[in-house]
Amino acid sequence: MLPSLEEIRAAARLIAPVVAPTPQYAWPLLAQRLGIEVWVKHENHTPTGAFKIRGGLVFMDWLTRSHPEVTGVVAATRGNHGQSVTLAARRAGLQSVILVPHGNSKEKNAAMQAFGAELIVHGDDFQESVEEAGRIAQARGLFAMPSFDLKLVAGVATYSLEFLSALPDLETVYVPIGLGSGICGMLAAKAALGHPVEVVGVVAEEAPAYALSLAQGKMVSHPTTTLIGDGMACRTPAPAALAIIAAGIARTVLVSDAEMEEAMRAYYSDTHSVAEGAGAAALAAAMQEKRRGVLNGQRRIGVVLTGQNVDRDIFARILAA
Repeated sequence: MLPSLEEIRAAARLIAPVVAPTPQYAWPLLAQRLGIEVWVKHENHTPTGAFKIRGGLVFMDWLTRSHPEVTGVVAATRGNHGQSVTLAARRAGLQSVILVPHGNSKEKNAAMQAFGAELIVHGDDFQESVEEAGRIAQARGLFAMPSFDLKLVAGVATYSLEFLSALPDLETVYVPIGLGSGICGMLAAKAALGHPVEVVGVVAEEAPAYALSLAQGKMVSHPTTTLIGDGMACRTPAPAALAIIAAGIARTVLVSDAEMEEAMRAYYSDTHSVAEGAGAAALAAAMQEKRRGVLNGQRRIGVVLTGQNVDRDIFARILAA
């Protein structure tokens, strides 16, 4: 069952000392680019540069109250979830061990270590890191942090509550799908408020497991080859998330690495905001649907800029393209 309005509001009160409500802005150059009023929810404006911190704080609060015997946590990540877990664990006085795959973002790795993580590089993709995290949790007696959980959803749903409460006449909102907490949070806020907005899920073309699973009505795993959308590089969907998404979204849009890079450039040109690949995916989907005529007849849409944590050399290459 999705978090209720009171549960989301309680989560908002809990995270308020750490994460202030993030802004939503309608940028005129983006409106010119898409031919429609576009509101951006700036989840790049958090202490970790991404939306995940909201869920980490809520989950860690539950963990320390429900399991006071826990001394540390272990989690697998491509970066933003790991920063969330590590910051929240440090505030709770817990040790954090973070697993990342080979080739992970250097600057995300550095940020997690700066927050206090013990960083372990293992595996060729996120799923292999998840499996190793489980083994380490057993071997060291640490709590294995989930990558998807309804307590995480309650936390990240706070940004959607802010967004939809500020824009009661928003017609469509585009949300990227990684493992699913962000879009499930949007669906929770939509249901809690009775908001009429259509929620569009955005999937990386080079990491299509969720799109394939939704299209076929069953769990489908698929290798990930995305080089820019690391926050969406999911090989195997979370069953609970898949069920929520299937029941709630209007449609899915697949975006390529090239489209995400184009959207990263658009964000910088039109708003001077830095977006990582997954952070720009929602705008990439809106731009694609503009080209295909899907936005014809609409007046006001929203896109979630979910994170800004892109390595400097990668961002320089993309801007220069």
